[in-house]
Amino acid sequence: MREGGVARPVASRTRLRRGGSTSRVDSGGAARRNMRLSWVLTVLSICLSATATGSEGKRKLQIGVKKRVDHCPIKSRKGDVLHMHYTGKLEDGTEFDSSLPQNQPFVFSLGTGQVIKGWDQGLLGMCEGEKRKLVIPSELGYGERGAPPKIPGGATLVFEVELLKIERRSEL
Repeated sequence: MREGGVARPVASRTRLRRGGSTSRVDSGGAARRNMRLSWVLTVLSICLSATATGSEGKRKLQIGVKKRVDHCPIKSRKGDVLHMHYTGKLEDGTEFDSSLPQNQPFVFSLGTGQVIKGWDQGLLGMCEGEKRKLVIPSELGYGERGAPPKIPGGATLVFEVELLKIERRSEL
């Protein structure tokens, strides 16, 4: 438009092209779109991570070595008879069983289903004299039923174990 014979610039077009106030409204809309997209991606990420950790809610067996031995001529394997000392606790620290007060080792055959799955898996490859800490999820322990009255259903178990002796069965 002309006002008094002089061309007057159209401010809104100039601002739109150069990032003026009109473009701030547009960038605000873009910011809202980006925020929505970010929110959607966050929700999707949470859903995917829940699936990745196991939608079934399964946790993994945790094996920690508390004491290593220098000389280890044989390591425990499936079929070996193991002599163990152990203390079992719930996650809150409540002790539910131990072989230590009676000083009577627990003896069983590894990998044959005589003990909970967490033991059959967590004691493989152990050396005589070695100590481990096993954190066993309920799926590898006593499951949803538990072992009343001391072990509630769904309990994660924490064992401190020491392998005293390995009896290797001769191969046929």
